[in-house]
Amino acid sequence: MDQGSSLNEARLPASAYPGLLGQVAAGATFEGPSPPPARSSSAAWALVPGVIPLAPRWIKVIDQTRCIGCHACTTACKSENEVPIGVTRTYVKAVEVGTFPQARRAFQVTRCNQCSDAPCVTACPTSAMFKRPDGIVDFNKSDCIGCKACIAACPYDAIFINPEDHSAEKCNFCAHRIDGGLEPACVVVCPVEAILVGDLNDPTSKVSQIVNRETVTVRRPEKETRPGLFYKGAHQATLDPLAARRPAGDTYMWSEKGNTGHQAVESGHPGAWNSSAAALLAYDVPHRAPWDWRVSLYTWTKGIAAGAYLVPLLLVLTGAIGRDSGLWTWVAPILAGAFLAATGLLLLLDLEHPERFYLIFVKPQWRSWLVRGAVVISGFGLVLFLHFTSTVAGAFGATAAPGIAVAPEALAVAGLPLAIMTAAYTAYLFAQAKARDLWQNPLLPVHFVVEAILGGSAALIPTALWLEPTAVGPLAGLVAATSAAHLLFVLGETTLTHATAHARLAVHEMTGGRYRDFFLAGVVLVMVGIVAPLTSGPLTALAALAALAGLLAYEHAYVQAGQAVPLA
Repeated sequence: MDQGSSLNEARLPASAYPGLLGQVAAGATFEGPSPPPARSSSAAWALVPGVIPLAPRWIKVIDQTRCIGCHACTTACKSENEVPIGVTRTYVKAVEVGTFPQARRAFQVTRCNQCSDAPCVTACPTSAMFKRPDGIVDFNKSDCIGCKACIAACPYDAIFINPEDHSAEKCNFCAHRIDGGLEPACVVVCPVEAILVGDLNDPTSKVSQIVNRETVTVRRPEKETRPGLFYKGAHQATLDPLAARRPAGDTYMWSEKGNTGHQAVESGHPGAWNSSAAALLAYDVPHRAPWDWRVSLYTWTKGIAAGAYLVPLLLVLTGAIGRDSGLWTWVAPILAGAFLAATGLLLLLDLEHPERFYLIFVKPQWRSWLVRGAVVISGFGLVLFLHFTSTVAGAFGATAAPGIAVAPEALAVAGLPLAIMTAAYTAYLFAQAKARDLWQNPLLPVHFVVEAILGGSAALIPTALWLEPTAVGPLAGLVAATSAAHLLFVLGETTLTHATAHARLAVHEMTGGRYRDFFLAGVVLVMVGIVAPLTSGPLTALAALAALAGLLAYEHAYVQAGQAVPLA
């Protein structure tokens, strides 16, 4: 490639069109019509009679044996794509490997991995993140609602919220340049040709030959995303985000760490290095957790909303209270509806573009659990509304709600599964965050249902003391039973050996790190709920409220600790 070409004029070299197209570029002649313009090397195979070409699969190969850590790729990317200061689509990470005098510096060019099975595409509720037919994972900012699900899902921490337009953004392979026959900006400016692009499906392309014949590695292969970014000669101390220990103080070798407040995720391992050789993180960029206290609070309000309906229904079905009980007819729809409304408000407040929330319903991407959860919550909200109007109609006459009065018992046929799904669906939403190993727990749906029953029972006790004292005993018993079950889940989560270092470090952050105080408060306060059946009157209400507060503290510790482990 001619390094003297300008950034905007440098075109894909002839090596990007090997095979017959490469022969044409070299001046060869052949019989038949002239080949059509091609934007990927696989188009060459369309000229071979009887051969059905594969669709192109654009990939990058980064030769870390050539990389000198000059950061030209970072600068070119910022210039080409107008990336604001403070965020990056690509950057060069540096690690000092070994100890003096046997030490060297290893680099890693870090960016989106252009995955074949991209978790961000699956998690995005509006298809703002999408995969093109040529394998490039691109984005459409006009469809982004700023839910940050793609950031939580990415195992490589390659996505960020642009601070200027508040939409999700990442490396998109300079797709606009590829479509114009140009190389990505980072490829053009690299002074040592350490970055190569090409079509993996063309066996004669240079990148295909490297990937299929030489030793290359990818980051976090256990996540099964099938990355389209391959590293040649990269050191494991750079590929593994926990391999190098975190430097002390507030600076790297020549820059400040740039921590981003309470949502900061500090890079490197907080303890000893996690590789065969001593490794010290020398340079990285700031990272931050995508979901803050609003998501922690949302899991709590949503659980109470589900439990405030589910618990009275269970008491009716078991005969603990009658069908005409005020807890079932009035309190259940009102209390559950209030907390469900708070849940919806928190979800809106967490969006970077709340005015685009309607896109979840008009442009849904059905694999996303944000979309499925929105449908579940909407269905549950409709059941609560119809339940309330039925109660109003029964109390003040059918004319109070003509045409929409439905017996609560009939509504319960849909209300029971919807309440359970409202409580449990967040476990599947968290599981789509493939980057967060703490949340990959197969028992999490059951745990969320237990928390919902605990939250609903505790929230109902103050009202039951005034409205229906006979129900206080069963409710206190449910609070005690679910408090004990919740603590058993927590005990298993924190004491069993975890399958990955990421999950183990997240548990450490929850129980002994940044969120230790929230975790301990959560455990102690929920333990108070166990003694609820042994109390009476206001003390029972206090025990229930303590359990509610403990549940909230634990939710915050759990949600935030799951995001506290560095991914890049």
